Amino acid sequence: MSGTGSIEEVGAPSARSRALAVLRVRSRTMAVGVLPAALAVVLLSARTTGRLAGDPWPLVTLVVCVVAVLVLLVGGVFAAVVLRASPAVTPTVPLPETAAPDLYRLVRDLADRMEVPAPSAIALTPDCDSWLEDRTHAAHRRGGISGGRESEPGAAPVLVIGSPFLWWMRVAELRAVLAPVVAGTGPSAHPDIADARGFIRGLDAAVDVGSRPGLGWIGRPARLLLRLCQADAAEMERGVAAAASDRAQGVDYGLRIVAQEQVGLAYAGWDRLLTRVALPAWRMGRWPAHLDAGVVSALTELSRRDRLAEGFTSRLGERPACDLLERPGVVDEATSLLAARLFHGGPAEAGPDWSPVDWAAYPEEVVDRKWRAEATRLHTALDALSVPAGPGPTLDRVLGYLANGAGEGAAGEALAGLLSGDLAGEERSAGAGAGAGVARGADAVPLFPLQPPRSGRDLLADHVTAMVCAAAVDSADAAPGLDWLDGPVLLVGGERRADLAPRVLTLVEDGDAEPLRDWLAALGVRPEKPVRLV
Repeated sequence: MSGTGSIEEVGAPSARSRALAVLRVRSRTMAVGVLPAALAVVLLSARTTGRLAGDPWPLVTLVVCVVAVLVLLVGGVFAAVVLRASPAVTPTVPLPETAAPDLYRLVRDLADRMEVPAPSAIALTPDCDSWLEDRTHAAHRRGGISGGRESEPGAAPVLVIGSPFLWWMRVAELRAVLAPVVAGTGPSAHPDIADARGFIRGLDAAVDVGSRPGLGWIGRPARLLLRLCQADAAEMERGVAAAASDRAQGVDYGLRIVAQEQVGLAYAGWDRLLTRVALPAWRMGRWPAHLDAGVVSALTELSRRDRLAEGFTSRLGERPACDLLERPGVVDEATSLLAARLFHGGPAEAGPDWSPVDWAAYPEEVVDRKWRAEATRLHTALDALSVPAGPGPTLDRVLGYLANGAGEGAAGEALAGLLSGDLAGEERSAGAGAGAGVARGADAVPLFPLQPPRSGRDLLADHVTAMVCAAAVDSADAAPGLDWLDGPVLLVGGERRADLAPRVLTLVEDGDAEPLRDWLAALGVRPEKPVRLV
């Protein structure tokens, strides 16, 4: 393969043949569109030469001409939509060459070694994946979605790199992982494959246009054409991937096998960091400003706990790939904000109600606030159920109500239902308020929600746990803490207490408060003392 776009590797002939099959669908569609016009031309010519004189040919000719005009008009509008509609672009953090000259140099060196065109630009995504993305569509330039060399006609695709890779992987590992991705620019430059991909992206964009009011008729033929192209398009992409993999065989192949293990480990740690650590902060209106740096701590902890990951932390003495960035802290903050936007639906910019939080301040500003906010919600629900308040918002009030029901946790059903309704109302209000602002706009709904809605029982257990932790902080030698894999934790004497959850579940599910009371007594927590709420 050369940088001009010729393809010779295994899988490339199959990719090109499948691309031609996709283009044949486009050609046949165009032929169907012009068929009535061609018939109308034949009839008009025959009428002009006198070969079709007399009835019913004048009427037939008129009907065919009207049908031809309508078909051409509808087909022209549909073709214009397919050509001009803006294909979807993955939200990413652009990384100009001035911000990462060493990374650009590494990527260009890979492209030179494999004799393929270098990517036109590099961007980062808060996910554990990397791919090539074409951003040369004219609609992207018109809408300001992309600019620079990557948006010029005929430009090579943009290389999108998962930001956790830069912080967890070493430079050599990143190079090995990126080699087959960069090799994909060769097949991407082939005219037939590029045309087929452009046609598919246009149809996909037309389906989106067809979802708008009054334009549903555009979506139906676009979906039909996508179904006709689906099998060939999928096989074309498999052929492109096979060709890229074959081209990358000679670049760090042995190291790539080892690096792929790091990809799986990074995915596991990143998922835990987002769902257990970042999500509670996002729900509090705060966003951790250095998620990528946090994933290193999370994966180091995972390596320490998991025997399958033993030895992985010994790599940390080598040069990390984030050293290829000029200002890694700034890039980390930008990708962390994008992660909150994608996975939680947060605003696109920081503000008074959406501020960053450092890891050092996380226990006090997120964990402690989370516990006290949930304790406040719990006592508000008890007030709605007319539960006697006593001397104030005490843990005794919660224990007494849940333990004095009809047994088997019956008292918790009504409380769980109230908590679910209150939390749903708060989320709707927060979403409506943020959605009214300019910063949030169409990002109000997360593209990739992290967790399904929690059940009432789960919510009740979380709120009781928060109440217990808040009481322990106020009346015992306890403090809020952060576990990189499990999120908010309770520290007693500087040590994590992981034995609280089963006692809370016994109270919530069975209405038995004795195991929890024994646990509180052992720690010196005073359940009769009022807890400081938000």
